[in-house]
Amino acid sequence: MATHEEILAALGRVIDPELRRPVTELDMVRDVTIDGSEVSVTIALTVVGCPLRSSFEDQVAEHIGTLPGVSQVTLHFDVMSPDERAALTTKLRGSAETKGIKLSPKTRVLAVASGKGGVGKSSLTVNLAAALAAMGREVGILDADIYGHSIPHMLGIAQKPVVVDKMIVPPVAQDLRLMSIGFFLDDNQPVMWRGPMLHRALEQFLQDVHWGELDVLVVDMPPGTGDVSISLGQLLPRAEAIIVTTPQPLAQEVASRAAVMAQKTGMRVVGVIENMTSEMFGSGGGARLAAELGVPMLGSVPLDARVREAADAGVPLVTSDPESEPALAIVELARAIDASRAGGFTRTLPLVS
Repeated sequence: MATHEEILAALGRVIDPELRRPVTELDMVRDVTIDGSEVSVTIALTVVGCPLRSSFEDQVAEHIGTLPGVSQVTLHFDVMSPDERAALTTKLRGSAETKGIKLSPKTRVLAVASGKGGVGKSSLTVNLAAALAAMGREVGILDADIYGHSIPHMLGIAQKPVVVDKMIVPPVAQDLRLMSIGFFLDDNQPVMWRGPMLHRALEQFLQDVHWGELDVLVVDMPPGTGDVSISLGQLLPRAEAIIVTTPQPLAQEVASRAAVMAQKTGMRVVGVIENMTSEMFGSGGGARLAAELGVPMLGSVPLDARVREAADAGVPLVTSDPESEPALAIVELARAIDASRAGGFTRTLPLVS
């Protein structure tokens, strides 16, 4: 017969799939009952109808159901009271009265930017994030492409974020935490917001969302040099920019503006990625842009329909077909970006002229 201490130790390996912490550490274990070889466990969920209940069921079966002396394990669910949710928020974030951006000081912020749309920036964002996660990094994605929010579809995420006592818990898919304006819109409604509303939305994503102890936050920037780019530069002044272009001279010219914009808002440009390299579009635009900016040419990704097909299926290509040519190229890019780290996040705001 398993002991109470052994059951609790096993529950310490059951991880909340969204908060990414053990249920014992989060005070979610409501009750443990042992009757001979039969064990009953009650876990208090943060909200009614938690979309990831099956993850708790699988983990409890794996970690407790396989203990010596346990023949059967039954999992029951309860829901936290408002006071318990408030205590959980305080445990995760400190005092509820604390204001400001809630990113760990160690979090590296990578803004993936382009001068124009249609260069595959969002697909690259998802695949770079997945490649970094596969390297063992804790990764989040902020879909800041307000008018073209496509990341939820590319990751196959349908559930909405969970709100726990005014703290927004981002949904998780394939070890990536995601926040997107798309979660708060009905169907495919357009976003018809002016600059101040956009700034406030982005500010909320950085203040009210519980990102946890991220190593990297990858931001999918909107194309161009508009309000969102300025706001991100102000809110995350020590973010680092990755500039995406295609090989054509026109794309290179427009991407140059995005790079200059990033630099003017205090971002360090990590380097340039040339996407969709092919006979159709040519090659070399990325190298020319990198030389013009005086930054590294990180690499290129060949034009391949499999990148689009994987995105349509809701799984990054680096996960679904890791041996494909584009996936291997993206993994090499992720390694180069990971090795280029130079500093983390700061809350000091620059003056933007």
